[in-house]
Amino acid sequence: MRDIFEDLARDTLDPTESARRNMRPQLRKRFYHRAHVGDAAPFAILLDDRPVRTPAGNALALPSRALGEAVAAEWDAQQERIDPAVMPLTRLVNSIIDGVAIAPAPVAEEVVRYLGSDLVCYRADTPAGLVARQARHWDPILGWARDTLGARFVLAEGVMFAAQPDHAIVAASAAIPSDPWRLGAVNVITTLTGSALIALALSQGRLTLDDAQSAAVPTSRSHSSGGSGTGATWYGNNNAAR
Repeated sequence: MRDIFEDLARDTLDPTESARRNMRPQLRKRFYHRAHVGDAAPFAILLDDRPVRTPAGNALALPSRALGEAVAAEWDAQQERIDPAVMPLTRLVNSIIDGVAIAPAPVAEEVVRYLGSDLVCYRADTPAGLVARQARHWDPILGWARDTLGARFVLAEGVMFAAQPDHAIVAASAAIPSDPWRLGAVNVITTLTGSALIALALSQGRLTLDDAQSAAVPTSRSHSSGGSGTGATWYGNNNAAR
């Protein structure tokens, strides 16, 4: 299985090669009848009882049956050809097994950078409806960070970057999970929403998935950031990926 995802990654990283191939990697024909999950933890993904490997050659195995079944469903949903581009869970799991589990520190550090320019700290001054939506969705998250994490973040009005107190970033950083599966999920949610605080609140049960999705999309502007660049992105009114 490993060469399927290696080919996709190579084409994604080499735009010239992708253009030469009409922007589409060669997709392997489906060669299995059934995808299913092993009987015991860690729950391996099996294709006709044969284990799947990640691009780095590790076993594609999950910490819970529910997650394993969701990944197996992606493999089962493939038609005549196997298309990794429509298998987001499999790709995420590959990245956690081959990347986050091996080197968690850079992943955690990226989440910390987002805390320095977190989406929920940047507020619009108009229109009134947008101001109210931001307050409704974001004030409870900042209150949770203050009361539960001991992290008191400051608000900025407008689009210019505002530095956060070091003590707030340190306190919130302590909530970043060390478990690679949880850390990988927090990192992905952070980068999708532009908010490490939304991701941490979801990870710790302060927000539901629906709450996190709603909190990620009540804005429509962008501002300069001293953080990672994308950490302070204002998202338009659209449906966020879950």
